[in-house]
Amino acid sequence: MRITQIDFEGRAGYYATATRPVTAPGTIDVAILTPDVPNGRGHTVQADCEDDIWSMADCLHHELEGCKGTRGDIDEYYQALLRLSDC
Repeated sequence: MRITQIDFEGRAGYYATATRPVTAPGTIDVAILTPDVPNGRGHTVQADCEDDIWSMADCLHHELEGCKGTRGDIDEYYQALLRLSDC
């Protein structure tokens, strides 16, 4: 089984989608949609770099939840992103 997309939902109006693009192997594309940026803000993460994935997980938590997260809070996003990774 291969997971190719994960959708995240945060507080009201805050969403994100993480995908493994076919055209750019080795990366994870993350789009964060907020009330201020309804068309989304894109990020590219190296799929084989745990530090890059952790940084994106931290960003996702902060954007979707609206506050700085603890290690346990961020780890939930990190574990989800790892499903798309090469790690």
